[in-house]
Amino acid sequence: RAVTLTFSLAGGGDPCTLTGYPWVDSGAGGPSIHAQPTLHGYLGGLPPGVDSPPTVILSIATQGQAIVEGTAMDSGGGPCPSYTDLLVNAPDTSYTFTVPATIDACALQVHPMTAG
Repeated sequence: RAVTLTFSLAGGGDPCTLTGYPWVDSGAGGPSIHAQPTLHGYLGGLPPGVDSPPTVILSIATQGQAIVEGTAMDSGGGPCPSYTDLLVNAPDTSYTFTVPATIDACALQVHPMTAG
């Protein structure tokens, strides 16, 4: 399972840069899970051979994104909890946003910011 997180400036905001990984935790729907940062995954991440996160410039005309992946089955083949939101901080920020998102997951990964 995967969710794409999109990052954009608030109206009238000055351009800024983001590098690295957003901080992501599961929200409502099951036990708390912290997303592990990974460069590459089955459903997203950096292209093969790219081993460092790019710097993404956010402006009125450009956005950034990060992919969050979850495993849908536990190690015994049973179903995972269905979460209805994620708790997200953009890289190098301290404000947490609750983002409505549905994902069935027993474990989570988050991939680096990329231009979106």
